[in-house]
Amino acid sequence: MTSIKNLNECGQSVWYDNVDRGLLDSGEMERLIELGVSGVTSNPTIFERAITASTAYDVEIVTAVQKGKAIQEVYDSLTFADIGRVADLLMPVFEQTNHADGYVSIEVSPALSRDTEGTVQEGRRLFRSIDRPNVMIKVPATEEGIPAVRELIKDGINVNVTLIFSVEMYKKVVDAYLSGLESRLSGGLPLSVASVASFFVSRVDTKVDKLIREKGLDESLLGMAGVANAKMAYKRFEELFSDDRFEKLKANGAQVQRPLWASTGVKDPRYSELLYVSSLAGPHTVNTMPPKTLDAVLGTTEGFSSMVNSQVTEAEEVLTRLGDAGVSLSSVTDELLTEGLASFEKSFQTLLQNLKEKSESLRG
Repeated sequence: MTSIKNLNECGQSVWYDNVDRGLLDSGEMERLIELGVSGVTSNPTIFERAITASTAYDVEIVTAVQKGKAIQEVYDSLTFADIGRVADLLMPVFEQTNHADGYVSIEVSPALSRDTEGTVQEGRRLFRSIDRPNVMIKVPATEEGIPAVRELIKDGINVNVTLIFSVEMYKKVVDAYLSGLESRLSGGLPLSVASVASFFVSRVDTKVDKLIREKGLDESLLGMAGVANAKMAYKRFEELFSDDRFEKLKANGAQVQRPLWASTGVKDPRYSELLYVSSLAGPHTVNTMPPKTLDAVLGTTEGFSSMVNSQVTEAEEVLTRLGDAGVSLSSVTDELLTEGLASFEKSFQTLLQNLKEKSESLRG
């Protein structure tokens, strides 16, 4: 049995947090899908690395510039092409799993993270332009993003709600999904729309571990906060998707909004590369893995078992101990959201600037 198959038997889907033209042209993306990868995610940082550090896009950039396209249009043509190709490769998975898996995600512009209506319009534009039923639109979990999620779900557009760090925000994300489905149901529309809630893990440990060391706290707490926080989110998932509100939607064809574990590559080399895989495997979950983590999964002989819904009391105790020691998890998660938005905005602006410079150089 392959390691991915093992995770699948635990109820977890393995997605790949990476997209670039080289993966597509070489056949590597197709090979990974054959090995069991059942979805793909992207973000502005991934596209920045892919486009600016490669010559694979140069011909298309030249062609677009010669046609007089603006830089934003050039960016769209490059990313839409990649996302469309990945969606086509994943279409058999999408069909075989009855639309449970086989999705590829693309993010709305980070500049819209505090703009509800702008996010809705951009989400509609991206979904319409790429024109594949297995595309998910990534919307950040900001206060302004939450109503946009509800509206896009109401429109029948698949949504990957990203940059979720806190359990409180996670509950708002679930409510937005359910509210969108309820609007569709009241309008007599089918509930065949999918969503995942991307809950970030390793970044929590990075920030909390730093505080533990700065405050001279018990070092047995190192590397514990990220998994504990995620397990609290999963506990809420089990509660929210087993109550009467969801049961009514489920009876009319709705699927659960699966928790997706993001940022699952370890940032501290002292931790096992599989820390956020082995600890968070479980039913109705997705783990989107960066290249190094996926390589570790494919290369391991370690068996995985469902752990996300076990040792929950211990996870609660970890968070209680941190709180008692003066580590405010809510402050940590607020900071992480702000930093995540700023990081994606910087990557997006850097990419557009590099595209402009590259197009001028190639045109010359």
